Amino acid sequence: MEVWQASYMVTVITFWAGNKDFKFALDISHGIEYLHDGAVPPIVHRDLKSANILLDQSMRAKVADFGLSKEEVFDGRKSGLKGTYGYMDPEYMSTNRFTKKSDIYSFGIILFELITAINPQQGLLEYINLATIGDGKADWEEILDKKLVGKCNIEEVRSLANVAYKCINKMPRKRPSIADVTLAISRARQRRLTKDDTISSVGSDVSQVLQRIEAQQIELSNMTSIRERSEE
Repeated sequence: MEVWQASYMVTVITFWAGNKDFKFALDISHGIEYLHDGAVPPIVHRDLKSANILLDQSMRAKVADFGLSKEEVFDGRKSGLKGTYGYMDPEYMSTNRFTKKSDIYSFGIILFELITAINPQQGLLEYINLATIGDGKADWEEILDKKLVGKCNIEEVRSLANVAYKCINKMPRKRPSIADVTLAISRARQRRLTKDDTISSVGSDVSQVLQRIEAQQIELSNMTSIRERSEE
């Protein structure tokens, strides 16, 4: 029997220390992808937030709490806003129309939460806007949780932040589909794994070279000793 525990927020330290290969973000993305592209008819979650992410003992993530989930159908009726402030798509708040792209927005907020350790109620969007002010190049290091300095690769932070920033685009049609998000995270993860394999391979090669050098030194030492004894 699987045991899943609720956690308001997986600590950012845990995320970057234990999930350096983006597996946590990928787990969530796969869960959303099943709802959007695997279910028939497609389903929108409508209340994606960090509090609705469950973890097992191996730190695998699972999307939960489908109390507000609905099929992606539109009948023109307005039932009032439902969801959690800070995670809700601004477009949904103004039109009362919730789509797959609304879930994408919420997922982007969750990703930024992981990077900054700041939740929406603490002014997360203001920090994001601060990081994107300038010559068009986002300064994600500016909003990185200070506890993470030296504990994660800044290039990996940039990769995840760039994905998250596309997810929260003000214009829903410019947000990526969940399939595109999954692909982007998978590619970033693959780059990480490839890099780790390369480092491991280089480390192994260096170790083998050192072992050969040591063996040659021992052999040379033995030959020298034999020569010295023969000259006595």
